Amino acid sequence: MAPTLATLLDESIQLELNLARLYTLFNDHFEEDEDFWWQLAMEERSHAALLQQEKKLPQPLAFFPENLLSKDLEALRANNALIAGEAERFAAAPCSRQEAFNLALKIEMSAGEAHFQEFMESDSGSLAGDIFKQLASEDQNHARRIREYMKENDIRAVKGA
Repeated sequence: MAPTLATLLDESIQLELNLARLYTLFNDHFEEDEDFWWQLAMEERSHAALLQQEKKLPQPLAFFPENLLSKDLEALRANNALIAGEAERFAAAPCSRQEAFNLALKIEMSAGEAHFQEFMESDSGSLAGDIFKQLASEDQNHARRIREYMKENDIRAVKGA
C-alpha cells in the first residue's frame, strides 16, 4: 500500500526538525562555525514550519505540490532514525569538526533532503508550489553551501560525501 500524503508530510516534518536539532548541537559545540550552523538550523525549522502550516489549513493538502515530498516513506524513516541517532551520539560524545561537516553533507544528499532540493529547482507548475518555493528560497541548496564553507575553511571532505 502506498503511503498517504499526510504520512509523508509528517515524516518530512520530522526530518526537518531532526536536522534542525543536529545543526543546533553543532552550533553549540563548534564556536568557530556557530553562525553557519545556526543559519542552517533556522532554515530547517523554517522548512518544518512551512510543512506544518499546510496541515493546519481548512482543507489540508488540497493544493499541496505533488512533487514536493519524497514518496519513499522507508527512506524518510531511515533518514530520520539516522539523524536522531547521530544527534544522540553527538550529544553524548561530540565528533570532530571535520566529521560534523561530512555528516551534514551526507545527510543533505540523502533521500528527503535531496528530494526537497530537486523540488526547489524544478518547475512546479502550480501556484501552491510557486508560493512554497518563494517562501523557502532563502536557503537554496544546503549541500552546495556546506561544500563551499568546507572549502573556504579548509575542512577536508571524506570520500563519498
